[in-house]
This record gives sequence, C-alpha cells and structure tokens, in this order.
Amino acid sequence: MTESAILHTTGDHVLSITLNRPEALNALTPAQREEIVRLLSEASASADVRAVVLTGTGRGFCAGADLRATATTTAARVAGDVARTLRTGAQHLIAAVLDCEKPVIAAVNGTAAGLGAHLAFACDLVLAAESARFIEVFARRGLVPDGGGAYLLPRVIGPQRAKELMFFGDALTAADAERLGLVNRVVPDADLDKTARAWAERLATGPTRALALTKQLVNASLDADRATAFAAEAAAQEINMTTADAQEGVRSFVERRSPAYKGH
Repeated sequence: MTESAILHTTGDHVLSITLNRPEALNALTPAQREEIVRLLSEASASADVRAVVLTGTGRGFCAGADLRATATTTAARVAGDVARTLRTGAQHLIAAVLDCEKPVIAAVNGTAAGLGAHLAFACDLVLAAESARFIEVFARRGLVPDGGGAYLLPRVIGPQRAKELMFFGDALTAADAERLGLVNRVVPDADLDKTARAWAERLATGPTRALALTKQLVNASLDADRATAFAAEAAAQEINMTTADAQEGVRSFVERRSPAYKGH
C-alpha cells in the first residue's frame, strides 16, 4: 500500500480507513472525500468486508473540510453552486456512512471539528480517545452547519443541546460527548486502536445481513411513524429469515452451541 492521504487495509473481514494528512489535522479535500465514499460503497458490496473502522493519524481525527482546497470567490459562483457542492460533497459523504451496509465504527483519535465531527456522529458506533475533542465550528466562521449536522445532532441529543453546541461552537471533551450520548465509550489514547479493532472483529463475526437490516431499521425509524416502522420491521424479518446466518442462529440455539456466522 503506497502512502497516500487515505490509507486503507482489509484483514479479518475488517476494512480500516485512515485519514492521513496529520499536518492538516486530516482536513478533507474533495478527492479524499470521494475516496472514502468509494471505499464505503465497495465495502457494502464486498463479501470480504463485514465491518469498517474509520480513524485518523496524528493529533486530529478530522478538522472538517479543507477550505483552502474548496474556496472560491463570490464573483466566480453561479446561483446554485453552493447547494450543489453540498449535495455532491459533504452530504454525499455523510450519506455514504449512513447507507453503508456494514457497521461503521469511528475511532476518534483527536480533534473532530465541523464536517469531521459529523463524520464521526454518522458512524454506527463512536469510540473516542480521552484526548478527543468535538467542535461545531461553523458559527465561529459565520457559517451554517453542513454535512447533515442539523439532522444528526437533534436526533441524538435533542434540539436544545444541539443548538447550544452549534450556536457557541465550544469544544466538547470526550467525557462530555459520552455523557450527552454522542460517544459510545471513551478509552485511554493508547487503547483506542486496540478497542476499535476488538469491536470491529466482534462485528465481523456476527450475522452481517441481520446487522445491515438492523442499521437500516434504526436509522429509518427516526423519520417514520409507528405504522411505517412496524411494516419495515416485518419486511426486514421476512428478508432476513431467508439468510444462512439466520438459519444458523436458530439451529445453534436448538443445538445449544455457539453460532458460526458466515456473513450471508
């Protein structure tokens, strides 16, 4: 694997994606953003990938979008450019995480600001090093939150807490993020990679299709009424019961042994 701004390896059915611009606190360029989208799309379609870990090198998880790489002058803009750029850029990235058919774990190793914070919050599970910080930096720059932040945060912590973070732009410690429910667990910095790997390997030995359907149900439930959610649950159960893993799960229960899931 050649050194690049996005590192990726696959082993034991776990795809590891590492943002690798430590000198820029892993701020994302458009090319990096599209590379992550591509990797997540391929992970969904690959039988060899059953879990994903997303992390960064150096002191930062991700400082957000690299504004130096995306800045344009007001005079050069055409009406609709900003909205189009968001739809095909930051929003496309967050949607790729939410729509990935494999569980995605964020291992937040340092500062996660702006789009970088939203990239972490879009993941299915969030592990944070004790040194991690989360910053809704947009108001500091006179900007409106992007990358799905105003969609993601209220659904996790409620509108008042979300507005407090977004209005003031204060740094949120890892411990406070865990207290608010934005983070699943805080671990010592030295244990972050090991813990993320252990979680990912556990997921990678699980019933992959059942996990994908569970992720889809939970994400969709936030925008659905009860009747729609119940109908989606019934449809997911119908689909899942045709999988080999579901049959193995029932069979192992009857035979009083641990299941051996194959991911299909």
